[in-house]
Amino acid sequence: MKICNFCMSLTIVLVMITNINMVVSKRHIPTTLDGPFKPVTRRFDSSLRRGSDDLPMTHPRLKMNVTLNFPEQIALAISSPTSMWISWITGKSQIGLNVTPLDPASIGSEVWYGKKSGKYTNVGKGDSLVYSQLYPFEGLLNYTSGIIHHVKLEGLEPGTRYYYKCGDSSIPAMSQENYFETFAKPSPKNYPARIAVIGDLGLTSNSSTTVDHLSYNDPSMILMIGDLTYANQYLTTGGKGASCFSCAFPDAPIRETYQPRWDGWGRFMQPLTSKVPMMVIEGNHEIEPQADGITFKSYLTRFAVPAEESGSKSNFFYSFDTGGIHFIMLGAYVDYNKTGAQFDWLKKDLQNVDRSVTPWLVATMHPPWYNSYASHYQEFECMRLEMEALLYQYRVDIIFNGHVHAYERMNRVYNYTLDPCGPIYITVGDGGNIEKVDVDHADEPGKCPSSGDNIPEFGGVCHSNFTFGPAKGNFCWKKQPEWSAFRESSFGHGILEVMTLNCKASQNLPFYYFYKHYTEFGFAAVSNPCIHKVRDIGG
Repeated sequence: MKICNFCMSLTIVLVMITNINMVVSKRHIPTTLDGPFKPVTRRFDSSLRRGSDDLPMTHPRLKMNVTLNFPEQIALAISSPTSMWISWITGKSQIGLNVTPLDPASIGSEVWYGKKSGKYTNVGKGDSLVYSQLYPFEGLLNYTSGIIHHVKLEGLEPGTRYYYKCGDSSIPAMSQENYFETFAKPSPKNYPARIAVIGDLGLTSNSSTTVDHLSYNDPSMILMIGDLTYANQYLTTGGKGASCFSCAFPDAPIRETYQPRWDGWGRFMQPLTSKVPMMVIEGNHEIEPQADGITFKSYLTRFAVPAEESGSKSNFFYSFDTGGIHFIMLGAYVDYNKTGAQFDWLKKDLQNVDRSVTPWLVATMHPPWYNSYASHYQEFECMRLEMEALLYQYRVDIIFNGHVHAYERMNRVYNYTLDPCGPIYITVGDGGNIEKVDVDHADEPGKCPSSGDNIPEFGGVCHSNFTFGPAKGNFCWKKQPEWSAFRESSFGHGILEVMTLNCKASQNLPFYYFYKHYTEFGFAAVSNPCIHKVRDIGG
């Protein structure tokens, strides 16, 4: 059996939630030390609908319900253990043939905050800006945003609840009181209680179910792994969104977007994001090209991320700590080559991680490198070839992905080979979006894509036949790959929960498990399911 140096063998227990009620089972709770697991496929029930339609902009959860100068779309993001970003929007966006941007200087950006409700002992001030999405083609409408505010609160105490209002006190136009809690300082003894993981959320009825279940689970942080609003499934005139990425605009001069969907999404998320920090990374639906070559304008303008704090100086890739976990957010739609800025930053970031302070490394990027579904099969093989060895070298524990609209959990794997020191890859790629769940597997008869399919929207094409293993000489496996432990065509979200359990009489160690609101495993009680570390053991 392979033993590796500095390999932290993370225990992941998979738990079932159905209708938000935990299902009771006395069966053994599997951990990664029980693996590798025999591949399992839970087939999609063809009697069920594969998805749901988008909510209309007139839906109560998407409508603007404040007057123009008052804050809306309030959202938090982690800056550091002692600082927090607060973002919001004021004013009304415009859409039409001719639009005039609002003046960001016309309204202030203030956050009043303190440790007691109604008693605000500090004031933070920040910046404001607007953006435009322009389409200089006949019949297409242009958009300019409301005023987007970003304020960083600094000098906060770790592990502390703060109450706050945001807005402009000189008008006065301040929000209702909200609150947030800072995370404990980085330490192997401190962990966030629950981390929500969502990919490809969208704005459908199913998206509402996901967000409602997520709120019920009371997370302390949200990882949003790309493809947020699906605004680019619409024409600039609005109307009904297309449920197919490739068929949305058969005759358009450019792929259009309906930017008010972003505003609706911000309102839809505010009950959660005004209290829980949300960390985002871009997906392909955030590219949103304009005629002059500008891309990602909405994503880059609307969200504050710890780019400067982590040394990346880019919203496309960054890192941050929460307690004993170091999170790395990687960008798949900007340069990821070994000669590029992202790779150079990633290498330095990994070198600077102190595993005695943050023992666990968790990475995310929108598209998966390991995927047995026909959709997006081998799409980002080029990125895997560039970056996988570096993440393996520094013993990243878990890698979360979206993009594929289904759930799939991998056995520990490296270079398509089962490896006890490889990461666990988990795809949580359908939060309920309009494009519906993926159901075809590449290993099923007649479902293997051709090497000309699944061309990425960024980067090169590195599709190739396998040169070793059971699939040697073939582009697809003939059965579920051995590195695919479990797959199911379903929508939902994940929760990565960190607990401290008494593994031995004198020892408390962190315990991780992951669940979503679709069935994989169920349990009622846990008996000493300890984390197992393999450190500095030669072999």
